[in-house]
Amino acid sequence: MSSIVRVCPSVMLAIALFLGLSLAAPPVRALENGHFIINPATGFAANGHDPVAYFVDRTLREGKPEFEASWSDVAWRFANEGNRDAFLRNPLVYAPSYGGHCPVALARGYPAEGDPRLWAVFEDRLYFFYSEENMQEFSEAPTTIVSEAQETWDRLFPF
Repeated sequence: MSSIVRVCPSVMLAIALFLGLSLAAPPVRALENGHFIINPATGFAANGHDPVAYFVDRTLREGKPEFEASWSDVAWRFANEGNRDAFLRNPLVYAPSYGGHCPVALARGYPAEGDPRLWAVFEDRLYFFYSEENMQEFSEAPTTIVSEAQETWDRLFPF
């Protein structure tokens, strides 16, 4: 006979912290050190595109000046107030993985700037790609590429 043990989430967090465990998945952890690609001409992450729209609308949407926000010392733009507010409530959900660097290039061992026009959402994470070829390669083996990209990211941008 099996039994179900229920543990309060705050108790689980306290135990994890005591043991020095991280509760974040690797792609989220990669964002926390904030190596975001910024458009040098505009100063915006994701070239001023709305990072939430990739998830909500499943399309590329230009952010608007009236819906700007700052997070992780980076300026972001959004298509509307709701998307801005959703991002500010939980930016690690919506910000591009690896700061907008291409996961395929990272899997090959080097950082390369991803293009927000070339994108995919995989396992609830947003990825930008350097080229259409890289985007195609990612679609063929996303789990392997993310794993290899994470290894390079951790080596290049350690905490």
